[in-house]
Amino acid sequence: MSVPFRPGRARGYRRIGAMLLVLVALAGFSAPALAQAPTALPTPPGYPEKVTIHTDTGDHVFTVEWAISDADRARGLMFRTEMAADHGMVFDFFRDAPVSFWMRNTLIPLDMVFIRSDGTILSIAQNATPMSDTPVPSNGAVRFVLEVNGGTAARLGIDPGDRVDIVVMAATP
Repeated sequence: MSVPFRPGRARGYRRIGAMLLVLVALAGFSAPALAQAPTALPTPPGYPEKVTIHTDTGDHVFTVEWAISDADRARGLMFRTEMAADHGMVFDFFRDAPVSFWMRNTLIPLDMVFIRSDGTILSIAQNATPMSDTPVPSNGAVRFVLEVNGGTAARLGIDPGDRVDIVVMAATP
């Protein structure tokens, strides 16, 4: 069975489609644009806005965002196109355990600093490859992971065994 062609109906569909495009343009967003424009995570109560790493080359202070929920840890620094040189993101897992990260949808290279609950750096993964699904393991039990721009650990002389001031005064979930 065939349906007769009705020119008026086609014009109506085109009008509806055009109106939808105008509404999307007026709203100023699209799905890819939303994914490309993440906002910084607010500092949760009881968490410091800065962490300090003590090294042989001196003390290095980073302004940090905290990923403490499952959703925040899953998203991490995905879709960010840049990060200030003295900024980073700390992932809190609330207890020491082996962890593994990947770089899916992460557009910038990162150093991952794996930190025990006592503030000692266990290991560092330098210049993790953007957009990679290859697991990056902690190589032991850690509570925190600090992500900073790729190359930062080498540039500042941050090494395993260095100490991080990372005192959290919040209750664990």
